[in-house]
Amino acid sequence: MIKKIHVLIVDDSGYVVNVVSKRLASDYDIQVIGSARTGVEAIEKVKELRPDVVTMDIVMPQMDGLTALKRIMAECPTPVIMLSALTRENAEPTIRALEYGAVDFFLKPSALKPDSNGSGDDTLIKKIKLAAKTRVNGKKTDILTLTSIKKKAVITGHGMFKKLVIIGSSTGGPRALMQVVPNLPEDIPAAILIVQHMPPVFTRSLAERLHLSSAIQVAEAKDGDELKRGLALMAPGDYHMTVNENGRICLNQEPTVLGVRPSIDITMRAVAGIYKKKILGVVLTGMGTDGTLGSSVIKAVGGRILAQDEATSAVYGMPASVAQAGCVDKVLPLSEIAGEIARECGCVE
Repeated sequence: MIKKIHVLIVDDSGYVVNVVSKRLASDYDIQVIGSARTGVEAIEKVKELRPDVVTMDIVMPQMDGLTALKRIMAECPTPVIMLSALTRENAEPTIRALEYGAVDFFLKPSALKPDSNGSGDDTLIKKIKLAAKTRVNGKKTDILTLTSIKKKAVITGHGMFKKLVIIGSSTGGPRALMQVVPNLPEDIPAAILIVQHMPPVFTRSLAERLHLSSAIQVAEAKDGDELKRGLALMAPGDYHMTVNENGRICLNQEPTVLGVRPSIDITMRAVAGIYKKKILGVVLTGMGTDGTLGSSVIKAVGGRILAQDEATSAVYGMPASVAQAGCVDKVLPLSEIAGEIARECGCVE
């Protein structure tokens, strides 16, 4: 008999618990083994029931979801999917949860609109099945903290950047980005584009978190923004990001590619014919194959590609696909990627 994926639901709303339980019950491979209404109760039940995956709200009595998440990761590391509302107020703590080790998040069902859910009926099931396969252990769940607000490099005009760095990521990406972007030197002679699979609102909060912790400038991209040395622009959720021949950002909502928007492939292909050998593509953790076609196009015009290794990837899907396609120049652990980007850009020998 195939072992079912055991799920613990943590939410102080009986409505949410019931809705999520019913949705998960529709899948034969998943079994809800319990629920908890507070962070304190969640920690106790994780230790007692040993679920394969936990879904957890951020706002709860006694102990909030962020505090409970940190305790779970420290005491009994378990894949956690956060339940979040699609609001500006919920976006920032959700991004922090991903930094603290949560695998992913899901837009929770609305009590006011019983049939609504921005992520679709089957998305939570897919996320749970993926989370159950995700690497989570004590060594890889050390809590990331924003210890200081770094002084920013001064950006002056378009500049002559040596490289255009394109970083693509998906599941596990926010946590990976927090270990790459803040470690880039302030004088890096590169313009940077970041494509993270994430809904609207959340990309802005992630960009703001990266900006605060980085020496370079980081912002959510806007239509018409100019590529500049020392500036990282992140594709907004639900928008593909391309670049025109004048080095200006162009956003669009053309159909999804491989089920996602923004698409890493779209961005990579858009810049390949313009910047050619100046391009450095970086493919981080994520499910699926987005970034593979784009990387092949970059390689064809003389650019270079880095990929995160299996051991440090939360989900070794996208990096594996790029590597298997023969497009990768170097496969590296996450801790070495920022340094390698700096070397490729000529910052260090």
